[in-house]
Amino acid sequence: MKLRRDVDLDALNARGSGRLPGWFGLKVVRIDERELAMQLAIQPQMLAPNGFLHAASVIALADTACGFATIAHLPDGAENFTTIELKCNFLGTATEGTLETVARGVHLGRTTQVWDAEVCDLANGRTLALFRCTQMVLWPRR
Repeated sequence: MKLRRDVDLDALNARGSGRLPGWFGLKVVRIDERELAMQLAIQPQMLAPNGFLHAASVIALADTACGFATIAHLPDGAENFTTIELKCNFLGTATEGTLETVARGVHLGRTTQVWDAEVCDLANGRTLALFRCTQMVLWPRR
């Protein structure tokens, strides 16, 4: 599946306005064939009561990056997508700074897509999480 020509950084970032990606301040910083990079500036409200980054904050970043990457790689004629499975392995944490995830297309089919994302702390390049999701491609009903 090729990168759609009608999708760019501004269009993807605008999709998040007024919704969870906008509320979290998620920002697409790069899009390429089979790949999308997104960043998140850690805010105090994204931390768990233990003072470390809440797992849901990491998943919001990785899942949104994979979702936006899916949008950018939908087959011609497809309407949308929905996540049907996700998994995340947490390897570390952070309390401040900026996170970046790079979503990479593993399988870009006509009915499903599988994306992997690695979430890193930009300050030290440390990997905080490995994420994988399966997206179901949604087609118009007949």
